[in-house]
Amino acid sequence: MRLALGICYSGTAYQGWQSQSTGLTIQDKLEKALAQFADVPRISTLCAGRTDAGVHGLMQVVHFDTEIERDAHSWVRGTNRYLPCDISVQWAQVVPGSFHCRGSAIGRRYIYVLLDSAVRPSLEAGRVGWVYRPLAETPMRQASQHLLGEHDFSSFRASSCQALSPVKTLRHIQISRRGAYWRFEFEGNAFLHHMIRNIMGCLVTIGQGLQSPDWMREVLHAQSRDAAAPTFSPAGLYFAGPIYSAEWGLPDATPALDWLP
Repeated sequence: MRLALGICYSGTAYQGWQSQSTGLTIQDKLEKALAQFADVPRISTLCAGRTDAGVHGLMQVVHFDTEIERDAHSWVRGTNRYLPCDISVQWAQVVPGSFHCRGSAIGRRYIYVLLDSAVRPSLEAGRVGWVYRPLAETPMRQASQHLLGEHDFSSFRASSCQALSPVKTLRHIQISRRGAYWRFEFEGNAFLHHMIRNIMGCLVTIGQGLQSPDWMREVLHAQSRDAAAPTFSPAGLYFAGPIYSAEWGLPDATPALDWLP
């Protein structure tokens, strides 16, 4: 039986998604909890999108194969019993063996939440990025238009990125503001390592008037990481989840999506 799970987590206390020898990752905590609930030595999972240290997951999707027969509700409640309070299973669903949480995804979504304030965050520390110089919305919107469509995003790619190609398609960028909080939404077919954080560094530079909106096009066409702004903080970055065809019948949202500003 192949089972898919929707996972929500705060990444602040963890060394990213992928398992490490320290055991301080989301994958390590999830697999340990699943094994405890199923009363088996090990359950190995695959995820839709690995997240870095400090990055959050609103709807990470994982899958694994098991011979353990439990109803979906039991997998949710039972696994959550063994998880830390900042990680929770939101849903569980049996899927066909042909489903692959990463390979079946036709798109991915990210959200970046940014506090625009002269004073650093406190209650939201670790959950929002922060700028103390005010941002202008119009230049950031104009700059974001240069990124839409299929491009070589080498300028926004981390040196450690393992993607086979830097060519990706950004389908949608939305910028909105509520009070002191900015919300940047990104949707694309796939993303490079640090791509969103590097784009955010450039958008903030433009929003603060340090570069013009057309600078974003220059950075993109340079196809060099040296052309872009420094990588922005992971604190406000959320993996909002993969996008699947309706045929799989999987949820596409969790309550946490409504919690963000």
